[in-house]
Amino acid sequence: MVTSGDMSPRKIDPDRVRQLSPEQAAATAMVAEARARGLALTGPDGLQLFTKNVLETALQEEMTEHLGYEKNRAPVERDSVNVRNGGRTKAVVSEAVGEVEIVVPRDRAGTFEPQIVRKGSGDCPESTRSCFRCTRRG
Repeated sequence: MVTSGDMSPRKIDPDRVRQLSPEQAAATAMVAEARARGLALTGPDGLQLFTKNVLETALQEEMTEHLGYEKNRAPVERDSVNVRNGGRTKAVVSEAVGEVEIVVPRDRAGTFEPQIVRKGSGDCPESTRSCFRCTRRG
């Protein structure tokens, strides 16, 4: 019987290691984190919940970029009185996972124009569509 102690460790050839794109590395990290936390990525709700979280996180980051500060971290000396003002529910339909209810953040001045799930458009932008195959509903 051969045991792992009898085998020599595999040598890794650095020239043959596959390089991940930044997007692949981010997706790999998200999947690893989900597994480490015991979250399901398969089954009836797993991928749907993952899609919801990715879209809502991207929308929150867009809002942060729009306002210029993190949520609950507005600098006292800021010139603008524009702040986060809750969110509205929107149904996004994905070919891969079906309908996903997301919350799109809004700002008090009404000047936030999300790009990942655009207002009033029939579908998501090309970059998102290739990943989630989604269209907007509701």
